[in-house]
Amino acid sequence: MGYKVVQYGCGPIGCSIVRLASTKSNLEIVGAIDLVNVGRNLGEVAETDKPLDIPISSEPDDILNRTRPDLVLHATSSSLKAIYDQLEGIIKKGINVISTSEELSYPYREQPDLTSAIDKLARKHGVTVLGTGVNPGFLMDAWPLFMTGVCQELRHIKAVRIQDASLRRIPFQKKIGAGTTPEEFDNLVDSGSLRHVGIAESIGMIAAGVGWNLDEIKETIEPVIAKAEVRSNYVTVKPGNAAGVKQLGHGFKNGNELITLEFQAYLGAENPRDAVYIKGTPDMEVVIKGGVHGDIATSAMAVNAIPRVVESPPGFITMKDLPIVSVMNSK
Repeated sequence: MGYKVVQYGCGPIGCSIVRLASTKSNLEIVGAIDLVNVGRNLGEVAETDKPLDIPISSEPDDILNRTRPDLVLHATSSSLKAIYDQLEGIIKKGINVISTSEELSYPYREQPDLTSAIDKLARKHGVTVLGTGVNPGFLMDAWPLFMTGVCQELRHIKAVRIQDASLRRIPFQKKIGAGTTPEEFDNLVDSGSLRHVGIAESIGMIAAGVGWNLDEIKETIEPVIAKAEVRSNYVTVKPGNAAGVKQLGHGFKNGNELITLEFQAYLGAENPRDAVYIKGTPDMEVVIKGGVHGDIATSAMAVNAIPRVVESPPGFITMKDLPIVSVMNSK
């Protein structure tokens, strides 16, 4: 079966999604929406191998009415409040949505009213809405949940993601505070502009998936201080300044910590990896040496989930609700 898709948001992640989608034999990209590069050719902006004679438009209603896609691949903002009107416009036209918005990955606990509104609207218009990506969306929530399927009993889940941020794009390096002084880092944290979005959502998804009704979720953020000068192609970090971020999330029930998530992203990170540690019957430890490249994995998850989302019952769903997503064949 083939699917017609529109790309909504043509930033670095959106363009990565387009490049991958353009290689799939059962996908046809029929439109592109963005506020930047309006009028430019999508293939040129996304640097696809296959020519895409699709002009980028800033008019969602026009594009969606004209192309009538099966699904919109949405990548514009981490904030659910910021994208709600965009999602509403898509859903009301009877079009399925896969979004890489981190707060949409599992918003039930943090934003129940908006979650309920999206679910009701999706059911009314007979479409499915999914928030996904690599983290949140897989590495620190769906993957640990899947591992618990072979456990007879479960006591604690810990997921660790450590990335060498020097390999990532410049917006990511800025987002983690690379190159800032400790004071500048703290000011960015206090303003809410520096944090990895999705820790609380991943904890919420894991807890719901294993039936733990948590009392409290706590998060901490601190800089990873460079001991020596470290550089990327974009940033030079002097000793004593922040090379990146360390963020911890904790899920508690009756005073017991049941879920621990550790996220570190900094320039020159030693032993980058993705890992899951489970205490239960049996205990388990799985480590991906080198870790998973975030941009590659996010675009892959968004594209590979398309058949599962289109085939799912109407409503808002999360990765814990979706059948196993597997790779989609290329052309």
